Amino acid sequence: MKKELVPAQTVAVIGGGAAGFFGAIACAEANPQLTVFLLEKTGKTLGKVRISGGGRCNVTHACESAAQLVQHYPRGGRQLKEAFRQFGTDETVAWFARRGVQLKTEADGRMFPVTDSSETVARALEDAARQAGVQVLLNTSAEAIELLPEGGFELTLSGAGASSLPPLRVAKLLIATGGHPKSGGYDWLRALGHSIAEPVPSLFTFNVPASPLRELPGLSVPLARVQLAGEKLQYEGPVLVTHWGLSGPAVLKLSAWGARRLSELQYTGTALINWLPVHTDETLRAWLQEYRHQNGKKIIGANPILGLPQRLWRTLATEAGVGAETRWNELPAKAQSKLLELLLRTPLGVQGKTTHKDEFVTCGGIPLSEVDLKTMQSRRVPGLHFAGEVLDVDGITGGFNFQAAWTTGFLAGRAMANK
Repeated sequence: MKKELVPAQTVAVIGGGAAGFFGAIACAEANPQLTVFLLEKTGKTLGKVRISGGGRCNVTHACESAAQLVQHYPRGGRQLKEAFRQFGTDETVAWFARRGVQLKTEADGRMFPVTDSSETVARALEDAARQAGVQVLLNTSAEAIELLPEGGFELTLSGAGASSLPPLRVAKLLIATGGHPKSGGYDWLRALGHSIAEPVPSLFTFNVPASPLRELPGLSVPLARVQLAGEKLQYEGPVLVTHWGLSGPAVLKLSAWGARRLSELQYTGTALINWLPVHTDETLRAWLQEYRHQNGKKIIGANPILGLPQRLWRTLATEAGVGAETRWNELPAKAQSKLLELLLRTPLGVQGKTTHKDEFVTCGGIPLSEVDLKTMQSRRVPGLHFAGEVLDVDGITGGFNFQAAWTTGFLAGRAMANK
């Protein structure tokens, strides 16, 4: 790096994740005359891209329109509707296709590279950045950011990669540092004049230490309804029983929509699981009566009903007080009522959450009201842009958080390229 840099010709991106890379690439490609630096505080970039989707990288989600896309964001989707019109699912698919990454759509709408390898996506981003001339500085942080009187910013760098570097002066700055589980990570943005929506975790699983299902790890039910007792929060979808409690898309989506309320509850409460959400109390009671009449001699625990997994059915029957050899025509009314209750409302005491630290997603960050959503530029500090999870926007599981990163990164990068 040169000792003296002309701010008008230099921009910087802080954060080497999906949003940061996309912003840096968009900026450098739109204006090759610029010097674009990308600062990453760790020794590797695109960490979340590489581990997401079990190492496959859920790049985006198949949505026909921006109106459909915004429905999957508990926070920020409505405000980003126009941004998604500018750069949405179709544009993301085309962007990666031009760089040799073909995407495929799975039955649930999630889109992955045909290679089923996140490295394909990471390499495409790294290659695009290199070809565009982006200068990636690893192990480099911005220790301090100073607004310059003449416009632009001076970054005081720290870290092993910055030991011999002078302060970096840039005309424009993109913040793409991701979400911070602790609000202290945003102190320097407050110092620049921004307020912060308090960050709290989103997309997490439930810890259930005293679960009657604890002997069923790995059991999956394709459609169940999860509700928090005493709350309106509920979601339907696949549910996975784990050795620590509950997971699966229904739980993850519930945690996203209820992120702030669950934080207020300190992640404790009772989750009610409806294993047969197509039924109500009345319809299930009627169905059981008819089934019992026609199958009176069948041993209850050995014959699951309505497609329920054998292990789950046997556990629920035991919890209802049904003996191992009890037949339907021998079942007491009290045990039948208990069984019906468990089928529709199995109570599980939630005591905390579990989040994969590398896949951490937060709600909170820079309020979208403080950002020009056409350019992702701060309304309070000219030349300061934001992209990705540093913004108060987050999606449910299924590729939506990456799509928000691509969209906001692209718009921010293109805007920074303009004089």
